[in-house]
Amino acid sequence: MEFKDLWDIESAMKVLTHKTVDGKLWAEAVEWLMLNGPAEIKQLLLESSMTATKSSFPELKPSSFTINGQPCYNLEDLAKALQMDEKEAKEILMQKEAEHGKLHFGDDPEDGSVH
Repeated sequence: MEFKDLWDIESAMKVLTHKTVDGKLWAEAVEWLMLNGPAEIKQLLLESSMTATKSSFPELKPSSFTINGQPCYNLEDLAKALQMDEKEAKEILMQKEAEHGKLHFGDDPEDGSVH
């Protein structure tokens, strides 16, 4: 079963609003909504994510933005902020691309830009 078929809007929103939900399950629901949810929910989640990133990682600055205004980060900077190896960060992003069939690297994954 594909990731997009594991959730629907109602179940993902129930998880997001549950007071004692497991963090991993919550993250999966957010991920599903960011990929498959309605535009207005995607926008709210994106704005919340940008606020949380600025608050938790004030040193992390976008290296560019997508046409839709989504921030793109340098992979090296992102890995450093998350206190992980750049190779590990790249592997996680490539795994997400394979799982979702959605590009997370910029046009050229060699330039180190991710969104």
